[in-house]
Amino acid sequence: MGGTGSREHFVIAIDAGTTGVRSRAVFPGGSHEPVASYREFTQHFPQPGWVEHDAVEIWQAVKATLHDVIQQVGVPTAIGITNQRETVLAWNRTTGEPYGTAIVWQDRRTATRCEQLAAAGHLPKVRELTGLVLDPYFSGSKAEWLLTNRDIPVGPDLAIGTIDAWLVWNLTGGEVFATDPSNASRTMLFDITRLEWSREMCNLFGVPIEALPEVKPSSGRFGVTSDRCGVPAGIPVSGIAGDQQAALFGQTCFTEGMAKNTYGTGSFVLMNVGATCPSPTEGMLTTVAWTLADGSVAYALEGAIFVTGAAVQWLRDGLQIITSADEVGPLAASVTDSGGVYLVPAFAGLGSPWWDPFARGTIVGITRGTTRAHIARAVVEAMTYQTRDAVDAMTRAAGVEVRDLRVDGGASVLDSMLQMQADQLGVTVRRPVDQETTALGAAYLAGLAEGVWPSLDAIAAEWAIDAVFEPEPDRTFTDLGHQAWLRAVERSREWAER
Repeated sequence: MGGTGSREHFVIAIDAGTTGVRSRAVFPGGSHEPVASYREFTQHFPQPGWVEHDAVEIWQAVKATLHDVIQQVGVPTAIGITNQRETVLAWNRTTGEPYGTAIVWQDRRTATRCEQLAAAGHLPKVRELTGLVLDPYFSGSKAEWLLTNRDIPVGPDLAIGTIDAWLVWNLTGGEVFATDPSNASRTMLFDITRLEWSREMCNLFGVPIEALPEVKPSSGRFGVTSDRCGVPAGIPVSGIAGDQQAALFGQTCFTEGMAKNTYGTGSFVLMNVGATCPSPTEGMLTTVAWTLADGSVAYALEGAIFVTGAAVQWLRDGLQIITSADEVGPLAASVTDSGGVYLVPAFAGLGSPWWDPFARGTIVGITRGTTRAHIARAVVEAMTYQTRDAVDAMTRAAGVEVRDLRVDGGASVLDSMLQMQADQLGVTVRRPVDQETTALGAAYLAGLAEGVWPSLDAIAAEWAIDAVFEPEPDRTFTDLGHQAWLRAVERSREWAER
């Protein structure tokens, strides 16, 4: 390894998440220790329920981390991108300047608008065409808000896209304006059966279809880096997937019925349901998992949980009952149970299977004997309860039981939480050696396109188990806890005023 003249066969994955950007070198066969660089960026909360990012700051973080990794390991064979999904921005294709901040996936400002559209009878068509529900989580109503509330000129210079499209545009010096189906399928503007932008949905939200990016396969060459982007020119950008689909790919869930959960800012349970787009199912999202250069497509059912790791951040930054996130596991494990305390972290509404944007965070069961350890344990338990709710709805919808669950994300380091998860689901939970599966997925998609990995089988051979958590055979206690949790959920629902 070493300087920028090296051309060793490897990929750099750009993982542009919700709170920071990580660039990481991924080598086939695990031939090197991971080399990565990370930069946080600012979270903006201009009003209650509003969340925004500065897209220029995100791009600067990408440039800095990409440059750091290239300085350490040399020029890669390809670059792959994975990104926070649903976050959307508008920019000028001539000047490169964004029209204000990006509206983040967590943002709830369009909740009333989505409710109006549902009341007007648009939900069935939205479900049929996009696989989604009318919720402010998705990009369509956000893009409508941008065009309605900011002084954005509509014309040939207008670009509206998700973070991946913004990064590709910048990496290629403005030469390529493109996205992939996994990200497009999260906008509420994309026909997931035809795999193209839906003019009907664009008209519904008042988004000019000409302002949207070209949709290219998730694995395939999008373009090459420009000498204007701060890294060596000519590097192929050859893989893109939204973060959760990238994690499904990184967990090598290539077969129908395989499932994963990522415990990040939120938690996202995805099950590969094969090459045929399933009919809309109550409480679940249908999404494009990925498309490959050979034209093959994989669909997924998804359970989207808005807040899991973010609740740990709230314990640290909001309540200040811990000083760092890694304290939550030992603190939660210091008590045998939550002392009857249940915390529903509906800070941004509830996702699957409830889809209630007006739910709000709730703590019930507090007594004079409640301690910060009980509250910490309630936060950890809430991760497992929310996942169970999503998996239960998913298995009912798919008619297929999840045989085991592959896990990743920051909170997947908590052995005690994963044991609770296995007990709640009644299935085996498997954690891989390399838990940065989102970055791996982006790297695999790019590397598959450029021959770093010759096949899906070669990628699957790289997956290795770190730990296995088997469920307790007697689920009486866990079922009782889950029933009490559902009571707490009901108390959190429909709380915020419309």
